[in-house]
Amino acid sequence: MAITAGGSLNATPTVRKQALATNYLDFTGTTDTTWAQQYLPDLMEKEAEVFGPRTISGFLSQVGAEESMTADQVVWSEQGRLHLSYTGEITNGDTGTIAGGQITIGKDIDGHAAGANHGIRKNDTVIIASSEGTVKALVTLTDATAVIEVAPYGVVDLNDVFTDSQGADSVTILVYGSEYGKGDNYDGSDSRGANEPKMQTYSNKPIIMKDYYEVSGSDVSRIGWVEITGEEGQSGYLWYLKAEADTRARFTDYLEMSMLEGVKGGVAGGYTGGVADLTDSHFGHLAATDTTGTQGLFNAIEERGNVTSGVTGINAATDLAEFDAILAEFDKQGAIEENMMFVNRATSLAMDDMLAAMNSYGAGGTSYGVFDNSEDMALNLGFSGFRRGSYDFYKSDFRYLNDKATRGGINDAYAAGAIRGIVVPAGTSTVYDQQLGKNLKRPFLHVRYRASQTDDRKMKTWTTGSVGAATSALDAMQIHMLTERCLVTQGANNFMMMK
Repeated sequence: MAITAGGSLNATPTVRKQALATNYLDFTGTTDTTWAQQYLPDLMEKEAEVFGPRTISGFLSQVGAEESMTADQVVWSEQGRLHLSYTGEITNGDTGTIAGGQITIGKDIDGHAAGANHGIRKNDTVIIASSEGTVKALVTLTDATAVIEVAPYGVVDLNDVFTDSQGADSVTILVYGSEYGKGDNYDGSDSRGANEPKMQTYSNKPIIMKDYYEVSGSDVSRIGWVEITGEEGQSGYLWYLKAEADTRARFTDYLEMSMLEGVKGGVAGGYTGGVADLTDSHFGHLAATDTTGTQGLFNAIEERGNVTSGVTGINAATDLAEFDAILAEFDKQGAIEENMMFVNRATSLAMDDMLAAMNSYGAGGTSYGVFDNSEDMALNLGFSGFRRGSYDFYKSDFRYLNDKATRGGINDAYAAGAIRGIVVPAGTSTVYDQQLGKNLKRPFLHVRYRASQTDDRKMKTWTTGSVGAATSALDAMQIHMLTERCLVTQGANNFMMMK
């Protein structure tokens, strides 16, 4: 005997629990009113992984270190250059104490204002150079101002080679020695005195970052298991705290992103007060006195390091010439031989093409390297390391610059301001720590976090609410996260940013 399902769900219910044709619910039916359609969905308990590893943190752990601090800011000093070199302007090319010329000192060779604080003294011998030519001269007069007077060797005055008033910083002045007459002593009228070593002092301040996850007490009792794979490779089942794991992973990424993207305040017209001081009048009407925010890696490189277009993927020969220009800039700085390159996908491929074109091994200059250099097995067009000149470079993809939800999306939408990669020196630098009062060797990058004997703020986590161990009347569980940290970028002159 066949049973015919009712025309609609519970269309003709009965008073008693009795199996009748009119109140039968079909488990195999396909209409919207069947039991299977409404109450027995096909639940896939395993979470689908569609974005691959979503976290972008890990860069600083590869190239830096972490160290605690107790103060509101960290201050460090970096050694200055050993030799004296300045830029300036020829303000009078044919007059002075004797025939020769006058030069007004502008900046030191690194672009810092020098002016009257320059280190050139009377009787120093200097090289004066510009696009018009080069002259060697003896310094005949210095005083408490930014003006020096010189007597050229081989020509009567500077106008024989240079044109007056070519503009500020149009000539370079390099001290290469000195010349004194028999029995000469240091001229008492020369007010410059002995040269002291110069150190450049920098500082940064930590920022406080917070986040939290909340689940209500009612939802805690509604346990739903989901099979997941964690960002660090762990797998298993989580219930409602799966969202907490995502919150923690996102917060961990924020720790690194803030150290990369952070910017200090103190810019005229920008916000410079503390977070607690925010009012409507604080925006656009502040003096550049106080500072807020913190200086991240990108901002430190833009202010104190080197920025280049470099390796743009135009063609191999052009890219190699651009890369050689990067090496020339490194020669002017610390000449650190080992460097790590963290680049986006387009720049990585451009470097691979550049290196493959320069490689004469294999058919057509192609390197076969996956399976014992056999061209019949696999073709390897990727390079993870190479040497150019006296420099070794280790190349790695930088996920932060590729992921569409982070810098990768900005690079796609705003190509003109895109950051395509950074070059980070390997090894350590020697700096003077003003708190400890001695020279220390540290990685060029390291994170400083607030910590004391009573409170470690490197990564604090605590739970509040009435769920579990009750701490408040809140009918929910809140999991809090907090950190207070900043990044110290030492020797930023040895870093390179590709934009």
